[in-house]
Amino acid sequence: MSFCFNFDLPAQTTGPGDVDGNELQHGNKDHAVVSVEDGPKPAQPVKEASEHFPPSDPQFLLMDAIFETVTVGTLPPLHFLNETVFEKTASEREDSEKILSRTAEQKSDLISGVYEGGLKVWECTYDLLELIEKDGETFGGKAVLDLGCGAGLLGILALKRGASQVHFQDYNSTVIEQLTVPNVMLNCQEDDEVDSEDDKEGSGKGKMKEEDGSKKKAKGQKEVTENSPPPKKQAIDLAQHPLLTTCHFYSGDWSTFLALVLKADPPPKYDLIFTSETIYNTAYYPALHETLRKLLAPDGLVYLATKSHYFGVGGGLHLFETFVEQRDVFSVDHLWDGEEGLQRHVVVLRFKKSKDA
Repeated sequence: MSFCFNFDLPAQTTGPGDVDGNELQHGNKDHAVVSVEDGPKPAQPVKEASEHFPPSDPQFLLMDAIFETVTVGTLPPLHFLNETVFEKTASEREDSEKILSRTAEQKSDLISGVYEGGLKVWECTYDLLELIEKDGETFGGKAVLDLGCGAGLLGILALKRGASQVHFQDYNSTVIEQLTVPNVMLNCQEDDEVDSEDDKEGSGKGKMKEEDGSKKKAKGQKEVTENSPPPKKQAIDLAQHPLLTTCHFYSGDWSTFLALVLKADPPPKYDLIFTSETIYNTAYYPALHETLRKLLAPDGLVYLATKSHYFGVGGGLHLFETFVEQRDVFSVDHLWDGEEGLQRHVVVLRFKKSKDA
């Protein structure tokens, strides 16, 4: 792998995974069903799902924004708000959940049932981006769900690569409103600027304008740049951008999110579901599995990027694979296994074929 990113392990929270994880890892599968289903539940009550809409005037979200750009091989550049600047300006942002202040006070990247880590771009996301680049997925005409989206990079890539609809879900409304939506708008804005440059100069579509004339960054390398405040007219036009009309944004836990989207007529079925670093807590496995089962199209694929084990919260790939095997709904195939350091993986889930088929 060509990436080297700083990564902080989730804080040592009081999670349910340690006891259940030991039981599963020792192969007691009959007991494992009981331990996952009937074990400790999340510390807080269920978080009701809500749909969020881009503001009619997004200027305040993008003004003076400092963003990072990640480029992976031939994939289009993906832009997202700089994490350090985001943290330093937390006091200036709307945050009805108070997660910005609480994470700062507790110096924690995870507060179970309160804040589920969506403000960071976790490193397994980059593993999945590199795999997508290697496989050459274009997303044309497909319905995509970025589940546990955080910054939304996976969904944004699908959006820029021709997906017919992209839905973003994160546990926290603050993450959706203050990070995911601005990032989507930032990438829509960049696409408009590229199109404008192409019209003027006849340059290749999809390449970023390099203000300093330097060559494009090497595969996987991140660059940080500053963008000037967008003019008000451009910001207003951005709210009506055609790419945004294909997007929906949701917050809430997986059980209430599922109930909300199933009210649609017809309910959505996704050709592709991306989820990265979401299986760290065994107590969440039943809701996650049910969400995947109800929302994946019959021939759809779930791409899951994860670590082998999450210290302090107890979940991990082996535990989740065991849980999925017990349900006998999905098959799980390994697409990539990293052997260095804390082992990371990318796997794909698909519905098992009926034996009568």
